[in-house]
Amino acid sequence: MELLIIIVTLVLDQASKIIAADWLPGLPNATYPLFDGVFELSYVENRGAAFGMLQNARWLFILLTLVACGALIYLMIKKHAQMHKMLRVCLSLIIAGALGNFIDRLFLGYVRDMFYFSLIDFAVFNVADAAISVGGVLLVADLLFSKKGKAFLAEFDKKEVPDAAKNGETSSEQSTADTEQGGNER
Repeated sequence: MELLIIIVTLVLDQASKIIAADWLPGLPNATYPLFDGVFELSYVENRGAAFGMLQNARWLFILLTLVACGALIYLMIKKHAQMHKMLRVCLSLIIAGALGNFIDRLFLGYVRDMFYFSLIDFAVFNVADAAISVGGVLLVADLLFSKKGKAFLAEFDKKEVPDAAKNGETSSEQSTADTEQGGNER
């Protein structure tokens, strides 16, 4: 299922970018209103991150994307049995979105954006950006509010508890007990 989500999202992302790059630049202002004053297609070549931040930091983004995707894929493989479906869907969307923009940066040097909510003057974005955003919001909601999400998060919060803490002793009490038993002699 995860691989299917990643592949379908990547195909939709790259197909929409190819169509936008071929069609929109020939229009006046490279824009086509779908719902006048609300939503339009507007072709932009973004050389930065979200909202145009960090312009021309191509190799930084490529490196960060490789590290982040590698970490998420490793997590999904390592903890797959403990992950519930919603968590796997969220991570798959985030990975797919990151890879979609990675492909653009690697081969073009910029990311192609085309969706624009003119009503609220929101940043121009693409399918990959939407996948990352939806995946991220659902991931946070899942981890904070669902029983399965909280349980998965609790697994990462577990730490090895020393015997003293299990018995309610402080570390100084444990130290004293160890010394009396010859455990901490120098």
